[in-house]
Amino acid sequence: MLKNQIISRFVTVYLFVGAIGVLIVLKTLYLQVIEHKKWSEKAQLQTIRDMIIEPQRGDIYSDEHRLLATSLPFYEIRMDMRSNGLKEEIFTQKIDSLADALSDLFADRTKFQYLKELKEAYTAGNRYYLIQKGVNFTQLKKMKTFPIFNRGRNKGGFIVIQENQRNKPFKSLAARTIGRLRNKGENHNVIGLEGAFDQELRGREGVRLMRKLSNNVWMPLNDENEVDPQDGYDLVTTLDVNIQDATEKALRRQLMAQKAHHGTAIVMEVATGAIRAIANLSISSDSVYRESYNYAVGEGTEPGSTFKLASIIVALEDNKIKLSDTIQTQNGIWNLYGFSIKDSKEGGHGLITAREAFEISSNVGIAKLIEKHYRDRPEEFVSRLYHMGLNQKLNIKIRGEGEPYIKYTTDKLWTRISLAQMSIGYEVILTPLQILSFYNAVANNGKLIRPQFASAIEYQGKVIQKFEPQVINPAICSQKTIDLAKQLLRGVVVRGTAMNINGSRYTIAGKTGTAKIFDNDTKTYIDEYKASFVGYFPADVPKYSCFVMISSPKTGLYYGNTVAAPVFKEIAESIYFQEVKNMESRPILVRNPDAIIPYTKNGDKNDLRDLLT
Repeated sequence: MLKNQIISRFVTVYLFVGAIGVLIVLKTLYLQVIEHKKWSEKAQLQTIRDMIIEPQRGDIYSDEHRLLATSLPFYEIRMDMRSNGLKEEIFTQKIDSLADALSDLFADRTKFQYLKELKEAYTAGNRYYLIQKGVNFTQLKKMKTFPIFNRGRNKGGFIVIQENQRNKPFKSLAARTIGRLRNKGENHNVIGLEGAFDQELRGREGVRLMRKLSNNVWMPLNDENEVDPQDGYDLVTTLDVNIQDATEKALRRQLMAQKAHHGTAIVMEVATGAIRAIANLSISSDSVYRESYNYAVGEGTEPGSTFKLASIIVALEDNKIKLSDTIQTQNGIWNLYGFSIKDSKEGGHGLITAREAFEISSNVGIAKLIEKHYRDRPEEFVSRLYHMGLNQKLNIKIRGEGEPYIKYTTDKLWTRISLAQMSIGYEVILTPLQILSFYNAVANNGKLIRPQFASAIEYQGKVIQKFEPQVINPAICSQKTIDLAKQLLRGVVVRGTAMNINGSRYTIAGKTGTAKIFDNDTKTYIDEYKASFVGYFPADVPKYSCFVMISSPKTGLYYGNTVAAPVFKEIAESIYFQEVKNMESRPILVRNPDAIIPYTKNGDKNDLRDLLT
């Protein structure tokens, strides 16, 4: 009985094991015969696949075709020791000379070290032996002439893999505006012009068939399997290297002198909106001023007194005021609904005209004018600001433009003091570039032009696309009002707050601005300021407009005329002298007609002209 039970169990186990064996055999046959094609294809995908060939990214140029950003090719050189055409007798005859040439070129190993390593790799049959990384084009040309390598890929096992690295010949100059790409492992956005024109610059990818070797190394197969990439287009910007350099230097000097937190300066061509320079500098942790954020494009803040131009234009356009109208500013303090509006001059200005209120930047004077004429219908004031486009983004190509904020009377934040506050540049938000564009429109006889950072797209030296000036608003107001606004802006420099930058070589028109900084965390104004100056030159025939802002100076000076205006003047003078030099005796910029030409004795005519112009 027990014996029969043991036999029965043994047979059961035997049959079970046998059944499993049969199933394994059947499964193996099924995989090898029925699904052979399917699994072969999957295995092929694991060892052979298409790899992307990156195209050569297009270059970025300044307006005068000076190189601002380019992709420099670097190469990784490998060697296929089992290449079909690489015969043992050739390797033996030439390897000594190859080792000698490699040692001379790179000087990182002796000839004998190269010789030993190459022989070991050949003996091991290495299909993808690394010779050198980071090889430049000049070195590559020399390597193609080396023994064995000069036989090419199939007969000499010479494998070249190209990698492109972005380079800026002028280093940090306009770095934030030019932008940058993502490096491997980085998640930041593609910014600046690199990001705005990424589609045009990046080109079209190619494809290369690659085989997987050991250690997850991939080796390219025959060249006939490749689909060549198409290189990217080149971008010609509106930036002028000389103006950009002068702008950055002037801004940096003042930031350092005033120990300020950050600042921005922009130069725009009046007629076209072309940005000739844009500088953004802030103090870094190592106390060096660098470009870390595009304040000109992205930082929206309360503009302060530079907004008074918009307020006065509204009142003039609506025929509410004349420049000869008088306002009683008394002691420079006006209490409005329990809120005090103050002038910077202690003791106030007393009775002044509307013209004087603007030129000396009287907060009380401007606020009283606007409150008097729009108190009962404040929506008319705001609607006129909207008509001039101050509530709209400029929609420039570069990403990150700040949102302007000109609140309407139905806004939940509108209060009884909002009208007066807005008239002097508070309770409104604008970016530096938006403010400059508005002033540029005044210089351009009312035509509001979209700021332009690119002038053309090129490919192999041929223009593919040309960017023409884009008009946002053909007339922000009447020509009569524009003419009066120009008089006021010139008066600021001749008689008003910016008399310190009134020069004799050329004329300047503009407006100073000083605004307290609002802390978003504490929701209060702190004891720090932003000083600004915005205007254009020459005043009679405007060619360039310019905006300068210095934030949080720490030396005790914080007014726009003493902190920002000198930077404006330095930039203007640099441009003036550049254009005088370029045009020799017929400069583009118009001199001040009131300038006194000094008496000189005999001398070289060219030297005297350079000295006196």
